[in-house]
Amino acid sequence: MKEYEDILYKEINKEMIKVRKYLHQIPEIGFKEFKTSSFIKSKLKEFGYEVEITAKTGIIAFIKGKTTGEAIAFRADMDGLMINEDSEIDFSSEHPGRMHACGHDGHMAVLLGLAMFLSRLNNINKDILLIFQPAEEGPGGANIIVNEGILDKYNVKYIFGLHIFPEIKEGKIGIASGPIMAQSGEFDIFINSKNSHGAMPHLGIDGIYISSLLIQSYQSIISRNIDPNETAVLTIGKISGGSARNIIAGKIKLEGTIRAFNLDIYNKIKSRIHEINKGIELMYHINIDTQIRDFYPPVINDKYLYNIVKKSLSSKEVIEMEPLMISEDFSYYQEKIAGFFFLLGSKNEIKGYDYPLHSSKFNFDEKILLTGLKTYIKILKTLKIT
Repeated sequence: MKEYEDILYKEINKEMIKVRKYLHQIPEIGFKEFKTSSFIKSKLKEFGYEVEITAKTGIIAFIKGKTTGEAIAFRADMDGLMINEDSEIDFSSEHPGRMHACGHDGHMAVLLGLAMFLSRLNNINKDILLIFQPAEEGPGGANIIVNEGILDKYNVKYIFGLHIFPEIKEGKIGIASGPIMAQSGEFDIFINSKNSHGAMPHLGIDGIYISSLLIQSYQSIISRNIDPNETAVLTIGKISGGSARNIIAGKIKLEGTIRAFNLDIYNKIKSRIHEINKGIELMYHINIDTQIRDFYPPVINDKYLYNIVKKSLSSKEVIEMEPLMISEDFSYYQEKIAGFFFLLGSKNEIKGYDYPLHSSKFNFDEKILLTGLKTYIKILKTLKIT
């Protein structure tokens, strides 16, 4: 039996590497993953599956188990990023301005590897759903899949997902019980004050000065309005405005992001931004237009599934993770059902695989794909599904 498994893993590993390299060459942005979707569909059919389209370009494959009624789902995201690849690999992006800089090519390869593995089994105890999801990078294909009723249609009880992560050692599995990724949002603040000649500041209302007051006040939200036992981030990443060195600026724009693990904390930050802006408006007789856009909810891992995953792996394989301030639309599934999201380490400084996610130089050694696949299979075995 072990000899057969070794041969099967070797065959699947070869296929996953081939798949990853092909997908890396054809990155496409959210809801426009047409080539990617077509390729995945052809592979699934090659493995003997019937497929279903969801969320415009997403693909669903359903495996019927001996005991029907509840399904276990696995998800991979499909989209690339609007980044020009800067690498010397022989399978680099063929789409200018597009790149798989977040490992989604690897995620799809692992899930196709799982599909190939499951196609070789005679006995599967429960239904399994494979979800190839578009638009994780935005605007959030997971939410559309949930709203289309896919989880309800197949009566999905649990869902699992992984993300390649270059901040932890190659081949290690990063896990956490409870929050692992944050609620995210972004904001634009438009300061509409009054310009004047720089030599006559009393005739204007200085938008740059007001922007400095706002920035200082925003920074006090985290330090003075949020419980120090909670964790949150408010960052102003971009300021634009002004026309010349000797003109009082009338219009300024601030752009920033909010991150928190607790939704009440996130909402409190938003509320304080509005309150601060209103106060500055009244003080200086100006108008401030505040635009805040809520993005993905926090990724919060189910405790029972955390214990299942921990039981599936040896202590040498696992790294306990502190929550990260990055975000992921896997959270939409977790709002509906119990889910578990883990990190697949890819850091290898000797080979130069230590560039961060979304870097134009991001890359990883394909040997980690087999680690991801085996982790999924170990989870299925612990749940007594295979």
